[in-house]
Amino acid sequence: MARLYGLLFLAQVVLAVFALISCLSAEDGEIRALPRIAWVLIILFFPLIGSIAWFAAGREPSARRSRTAWPMGNGFSERERPRPVAPDDDPAFLSSLADRARREDQERLRRWEEDLRRREDELRRPDGDRDRPEV
Repeated sequence: MARLYGLLFLAQVVLAVFALISCLSAEDGEIRALPRIAWVLIILFFPLIGSIAWFAAGREPSARRSRTAWPMGNGFSERERPRPVAPDDDPAFLSSLADRARREDQERLRRWEEDLRRREDELRRPDGDRDRPEV
């Protein structure tokens, strides 16, 4: 019997957590009857009754919501827009990083080659000319 009560208590806690998440993540236009803070307090103080009341009367029914479980048409409802792609998932951004790295490497190589030529020229000059700076 104690296991049954423990299981029922766990189910009540899970239902209350889902109701809180649903209430806190609902947009302002989706909440009915009471303000959001009132729903949160009802769910916290009366977990079982408050959770059932939230799902029954506190939010818009699923049929009215524009979100669908399976995207149809262009894949987005009127309210949802495509989310921006993260930089590490954007092929254009990754290719721009590769291009920038390639340009920086070429510039670094050009500077090293200039420095090497300058040093070689200094070594080829007669000993007396090494003390004078190049003009």
